[in-house]
Parts: sequence; structure tokens; C-alpha cells
Amino acid sequence: MISFPYSPRELQATEARLSQIYEAAKLGLKGDKLALASGMLPSEYRQLCQLDPTVELAALKGAADAEVEASTQLRDAARNGDSKAALAILQHSHGWATAKESTRVAVGLTNADGSAMNLVIGWEE
Repeated sequence: MISFPYSPRELQATEARLSQIYEAAKLGLKGDKLALASGMLPSEYRQLCQLDPTVELAALKGAADAEVEASTQLRDAARNGDSKAALAILQHSHGWATAKESTRVAVGLTNADGSAMNLVIGWEE
């Protein structure tokens, strides 16, 4: 059996640690993967989040900055004539429906003997 030496590590939200968290979040990592990319164990990351609120703020700021960057690139592409980028903005940011929608119509009927009968008609365009 292999034994690993254990020594508890001291957790602190240093500027370097916060920078690592920010960069990992900016890449889109979350949770345990963010912790590992930042050089911490997942349990250490959760503990540090509880001890210092700036840790979660660094992760949130990294994710927000990445979203701003992606949105800016998408908007610039749409402004330069990229119709797919313009459609993506309309669909995701402004709630436009996709090209393929499903429609269903439900009709309730009653038989001559009084028992109910349901008819559901569905089609896709």
C-alpha cells in the first residue's frame, strides 16, 4: 500500500491565488475544475469561498469578463455583416424562436355514452 505524506495547507486568498481563480473562471471553468486549475483541492476552494467573499467575486468577475469579451466579438461580427452572428444574438439575447418549432393542439370530445375522449394532434414545421 502506498502512503502519501499529509500536511495541512494554509489557505489564504492572496493576490496570486485570486488571479489564478479569475483566469480559470475566465476560461469557463466552474466548481471543482476551477479549484484544480487554480492549484487547490475542491474542498480547499469551497473552504476558501466560505472564509473570504473576494474568492467568489474573483470567479464571478472572470466569468463576466469572458462573457463581455465573447458578446463584443459576436456583436462586432454581426455589425460587419455576419448573418449567423446576428441570428445568434437575436435568438439568445433577445429570445427569438428557433426556426424549427413544435406545435400541439389538444381537443376534448365526449362520446354519446358520456365518457370522455381526448385527441391530441401534433405536427412540426
